[in-house]
Amino acid sequence: MTKILLLTPQLPYPPEQGTSLRNFNILRGLMRYHRVTLLSFADSPISVEAERELSDCDNVITIPVPERSLSTRLGRMFTDARPDMAHRLQSADYASALASLLEAGGGEHAPAFDVLQVEGIEMAFAIDVAQSICPDLKILFDDHNAEYELQRRAYLADRGLPRRWPAAAYSRVQAPRLQRYERWACNNVDHVVTVSNEDRRLLLDLGVESPISVIPNSVDVADYLPEEQTTEDIDLVFVGKMDYRPNVDAVLWFADMIWPLIRQQRPNASWVIVGQKPHRRLESIAAQEGVTITGRVEKVQPYLHRGRIFIMPFRVGSGTRLKLIEAMASGLAIVSTTIGAEGFSVRSGKELLLADSPADFAAAILALLDDRYRRSRLGEQAQRFAKQYDWRRVTPQFVEVYKDLLANRDQGH
Repeated sequence: MTKILLLTPQLPYPPEQGTSLRNFNILRGLMRYHRVTLLSFADSPISVEAERELSDCDNVITIPVPERSLSTRLGRMFTDARPDMAHRLQSADYASALASLLEAGGGEHAPAFDVLQVEGIEMAFAIDVAQSICPDLKILFDDHNAEYELQRRAYLADRGLPRRWPAAAYSRVQAPRLQRYERWACNNVDHVVTVSNEDRRLLLDLGVESPISVIPNSVDVADYLPEEQTTEDIDLVFVGKMDYRPNVDAVLWFADMIWPLIRQQRPNASWVIVGQKPHRRLESIAAQEGVTITGRVEKVQPYLHRGRIFIMPFRVGSGTRLKLIEAMASGLAIVSTTIGAEGFSVRSGKELLLADSPADFAAAILALLDDRYRRSRLGEQAQRFAKQYDWRRVTPQFVEVYKDLLANRDQGH
């Protein structure tokens, strides 16, 4: 069995957002084939339920999330050429725990692990730590997003709004820094994984020379299948972590540009925004007629099953959005922007509807609200599409990457 050391920015369980959902499905897939040690940041002690879900790991070690003040962040922006994300989780305690694990097997002479897997750009600081102790250890970097592209798009979305100029300025500074840092991270590991062919292309354009494999996001499809009897009593549903900038931008753009068009035609229309940590910028729409912001919920499935249409009004983002597969697996009709569905080989009119202008987006929603049969057909086709993204089918692809990595290592010896 291959011995894997997995590094994550937050405990993979409970899987309540895109990063932890991807990492949890990767982890439970790996535990079926390999011996896995998990070293993770965590906001709080491990719950009994999390201990049970992670019990097949050889070891689970958690480190408190480091605190950063705004003044520290601003200071580093002017004194350090690395991006903000490079500092977000830098922690002496985490680096020490990583070093102890790697040295347990004798360091470079007898590594305790076969592969070190680094989940996301925030964890890239660990690459230097690992290489200083075990220079021959095989390192896989799972790049959840093409981060530089996400910041570039955020800048383009915000630069035209005076009230958003500070955020636009931040993204304008961060994008080129992320280009350099992401290129460095990818070129200093043995293998890179992206979630889509589009992200792979972006990294190749960036000058990444390490081998790159595409392993998509995944869900447990069975967890999202609707019950036999469901009541459609919510017109529109949006799901996401609501302090995440692309989600906030999507919801505000929809509220400003599209929701009024829908309410003109359907004054009683309802829209539910489901997700933890609602940003204060959403306060302006929370009081609008027909809008409900739930905050954190135990499960998103009940809201998906009650919805008529799932909306993906994204203008900012990279990688792929797991919420799209969740909605598809739930059998929901979906209306999305092109960016919202990016990275998936979907066809407008087949698995969902694509619309990029406010008028087209509103028209697609209104037409579907009036056509239950078409909603049902789109939902059925979406469910069939989602089956290929079940974690049981996706995570074995990591096994093939490990085989190649270790074959190259053995040949090198």
